[in-house]
Amino acid sequence: MPSRNVPRTGGPAESCVMSSESRPEGEAGSGNGQEEKAPRETGDGDRADAPEEASHASAAPAASEDASAPESGTERAAGPAAQPAPQQAYADRCYRSPGALAGGVLLLLLAVWLGTDALVNGDARTRLSAGSGLLFAVPLVVAFTLRPAVYAGQQRMRVRNPFRTITVPWGTVEALRAGYSSEVVADGAKYQLWSIPVSLRARKRAARQTERAERAAADGHTAGALARPTGLFGLGGVPGADGGGEKRAASDQAIDELRTLAADHGESPEAQGEVTVRWAYEIAAPALAGAVALAVLYATS
Repeated sequence: MPSRNVPRTGGPAESCVMSSESRPEGEAGSGNGQEEKAPRETGDGDRADAPEEASHASAAPAASEDASAPESGTERAAGPAAQPAPQQAYADRCYRSPGALAGGVLLLLLAVWLGTDALVNGDARTRLSAGSGLLFAVPLVVAFTLRPAVYAGQQRMRVRNPFRTITVPWGTVEALRAGYSSEVVADGAKYQLWSIPVSLRARKRAARQTERAERAAADGHTAGALARPTGLFGLGGVPGADGGGEKRAASDQAIDELRTLAADHGESPEAQGEVTVRWAYEIAAPALAGAVALAVLYATS
């Protein structure tokens, strides 16, 4: 009678071919321990393969997530950097006189030309006089032409005059006026604004332009059609071409802007404080030294 061990003599290949899924449950459960071992081994192998497949299946989404992770990470990293930095409502504004700047540069060039010629070609006393004169004149030219400026920010206004620098917080400003000269009143004191000179001629010209634009608008014509060209040699454009509003002189426009800043920021806590005044010793000291040297030279001549 053939035993059940005959299939085993064919080698373990035949037993390995049959899996626990293809054999019936009754047959898989009958037999000795050796016969049960083969299906268990096969089943274990299948179960061992199953985690591999599951791991591969789970690895695919993980790989896709890893592939997309740098992009999302990059987006997250680039998100805050892409946002624009908050800007101030009012950047610091600088008010200077173009005519004073041009005149100061010309005067300095003239002083350097004459002084260099005297220092190179003059005798000993002439050289001393030229050096003392340059030491006295150059700081004064810089003080009255290049130095004056008004810096206006959110918290304060800094007025740089020829020999003083006045820092005026907006909370201390009482008035800003442009009569015959521009000035600011703060803490009961009055300070001149050297860099915003008042020109009566510019005011009259602005008033004429405004009147001409209003008259042209009343007649039904465009403001620029009947207006004369302005500027140097008539190349400065036509007044009223921007819609025919009220024309203002440059000094009056600057005072209006400063008044707006004072009204907008005068109540803020950052714009409070005291008015401070600092003397410009870097201008006064050389000018005083040059004046003393000139006085000594003329006294000993």
